[in-house]
Amino acid sequence: MRKLLDNPFDPPSWPADVYLTELIPDMAREVHDLLILGYQNGGGSVAPFLDWWSDLLSDSEFDASLCFLARDKKGIVGVAQCWTTAFVKDLVVHPRRRNQGIGTSLLLHAYAVFYHRGARTVDLKVEKGNTSAIRLYLKSGMQII
Repeated sequence: MRKLLDNPFDPPSWPADVYLTELIPDMAREVHDLLILGYQNGGGSVAPFLDWWSDLLSDSEFDASLCFLARDKKGIVGVAQCWTTAFVKDLVVHPRRRNQGIGTSLLLHAYAVFYHRGARTVDLKVEKGNTSAIRLYLKSGMQII
């Protein structure tokens, strides 16, 4: 799917108790745990922690400032892991915080960041049967390509 970045974006609307932060190494295990939880019923897979973390750090498209984390008082409730090529590699929202606008806000934030970096589009892949994700992506302005 693709989002054309032809206009500036309004800021995302986060739930009152959720704030945005970037990935720091101390949060890596918690991010990994959320990815496993998010993909436990399909839609993606995650390598064991040490492999995942090592692969992430050694990937030429990885930039920690492009790993957007949504947090509440209990911990990380959403992650949008983006590559430097304006590609959303992973987007996961904790089951206890789904349908509260966190996924949309993470995407809108990613769009704005890439727009300001000069990207013309943001892309991602999604499985055809993942209807809830497709609905979210369409709602956030993406198109099926």
